[in-house]
Amino acid sequence: MGGQATSARLAATEDHPVNQVLLTGRLSGEPQARELPSGDTVVLLRVVVPRVETARRRADVPASRVDTIDVACWARAVQRRALRLGDGDPVRVAGALRRRFWRTPGGAASRYEVEATSVHRAPAAAPS
Repeated sequence: MGGQATSARLAATEDHPVNQVLLTGRLSGEPQARELPSGDTVVLLRVVVPRVETARRRADVPASRVDTIDVACWARAVQRRALRLGDGDPVRVAGALRRRFWRTPGGAASRYEVEATSVHRAPAAAPS
């Protein structure tokens, strides 16, 4: 069997947990390199992905047409590729979903982001 079939089969079992994310969308803003107090550098991206319409959407809730997803790039090679991208560029990101925690004056806070293992410019979509 091919790799995709094997991956799908593994994802379906409790013995082989999978945390894989694949996003294809557009960058919202320029990638931002930030130096942390530890001296490490992270490159942050924001990817906008069109939302697929579903039949389950409630009529009384305004529909958002996109999802905006935060992406963190830790590996140097991924950071270099990310920093070559610009606002509005089509992008493909692979990685894992992570939950980040920190303290605020009001208490603990958290958010989800994608920790990128690869970032590439995606082919531009054909006009519809």
